[in-house]
Amino acid sequence: MLRVSARGGWGTRIVGIRGVSTVPLGLALWLLSLGGMASSPGAHHPNQVLVMPLRRECASGLERFQADRGVRVRGVFSRLGGLQVVRLAEGESVSRAIAAYRESGLVAYAEPDHVVSAVSVLPDDPYFQNGTLWWLSNYGQNGGLPDADLDMPEAWDVVSAATNVVVAVVDSGIRATHEDLQGSLWRNPEDGTPGFNALTGQHDPWDDNGHGTHLAGVIAAVANNQRGVAGVAGRAQLMACKFLDAAGNGYVSDAVACIEFARMHGAHIINLSWGGSEFSEAMSNALEVARRDGVLVAAAAGNNAANSDWIPYYPAGIALDHIVSVGASTRTDDRWTFSNHGAESVDLFAPGAAIYSTLADGDAAYGTLSGTSQAAACVAGALALLRQQEPGAAPRALIDRLLAAVDARPAFAGRCVAGGRLNVRKAVDLPRLSLASRAAPLRWSLSGRPGHRYQVAASTNLVEWHTLDSATLGASGEWEFEDAASAVFPLRFYRGAPGP
Repeated sequence: MLRVSARGGWGTRIVGIRGVSTVPLGLALWLLSLGGMASSPGAHHPNQVLVMPLRRECASGLERFQADRGVRVRGVFSRLGGLQVVRLAEGESVSRAIAAYRESGLVAYAEPDHVVSAVSVLPDDPYFQNGTLWWLSNYGQNGGLPDADLDMPEAWDVVSAATNVVVAVVDSGIRATHEDLQGSLWRNPEDGTPGFNALTGQHDPWDDNGHGTHLAGVIAAVANNQRGVAGVAGRAQLMACKFLDAAGNGYVSDAVACIEFARMHGAHIINLSWGGSEFSEAMSNALEVARRDGVLVAAAAGNNAANSDWIPYYPAGIALDHIVSVGASTRTDDRWTFSNHGAESVDLFAPGAAIYSTLADGDAAYGTLSGTSQAAACVAGALALLRQQEPGAAPRALIDRLLAAVDARPAFAGRCVAGGRLNVRKAVDLPRLSLASRAAPLRWSLSGRPGHRYQVAASTNLVEWHTLDSATLGASGEWEFEDAASAVFPLRFYRGAPGP
């Protein structure tokens, strides 16, 4: 009996993934909240809280309770179970208000409106010129390690743009007039605007901080336009969702509003390059609803140089299987000094140190930033290319494919789930493997990109794989090879993969 390890006829790598139990939403949120913010409130809005009503039949009682306390409901997320953003009466403390809500028996939960911050550090050398885009193609420039990169030129041979994919950058906004981003902006079919500003309630997500614009360039700066830089997924549609202020800080309530806007307006991928130490049920709820709609999330693992298995960082640490938590790597394939890590809580690493991209200071401004923010943006771009390539694939299937496509390196072993650094070429460049002849010895046919190198491996147990052969494809993009040992091993699994 012969088996070919393949999905949809394409060669794949078999990997184990972190399991996520499926339980009712309310119970899942409750379990996630245990040991959370109640014991350590952290920085939060001084006179605003988030409240989830318990049941519809409690609505009138909750209204009376709130009227008696002089609070005002500023907003309601009707699609998130009626989640409320509540402004407290003058002189009322957040801790007293939350305690009163919990004692009332009228709410499922009440929590502070926590402060979250952009995950970044100060720019590096502003005159960094030669070899700046090392993470796309690293040939050893400026002290780098050759091939410590995403293998983007080879990946772009397979899929060079993601014009059908909408990536929401939930951050500080985007400079919509930037020369390298104008061609990649999403436009609202209702009014032609590029996104949403939760701080104003309008569709004016102008970037007065710069963080969001830098991420936008990493994800989807226009390539081959003889200007500036190139994004991982050129011409993906960038949806600007602003909730961080000019200082790079914002509240969970506004982040939730942006996530809801992105979900309801067709975003396929959401980039979350910010966070904090406090778990929010409201945030978890919003992301779970996005998960139900098939939205992928790339999230920064945090810049605290901490093991997030022990010291969680949110929202990257929320245990939902559509969220990819990303640590930052360097041009020498080391862990960036300040990057969080975790064998169970960080999924993979991606380039995040000294990343040169678009800035919000002007329409032709560029500069360097470092952090897990930039690493998450690399992953968001990679997911956009995968979504462009396979629009009908399940979100988890695309994530599994991404995690299987890492370059394993000692610096990442035991520090993330995948044990390596993202390689986009390996994710998008999967060859087609088919049986050419059943007569002994077996002959196989592999199809791929001309000029690209591929290899074929076999296994008897789907655990131990042994490379049988490798080749660089000629102009036909076809390669036939013979498995001389197939008569000795009648039960074998085969897979094709990008070669080294």
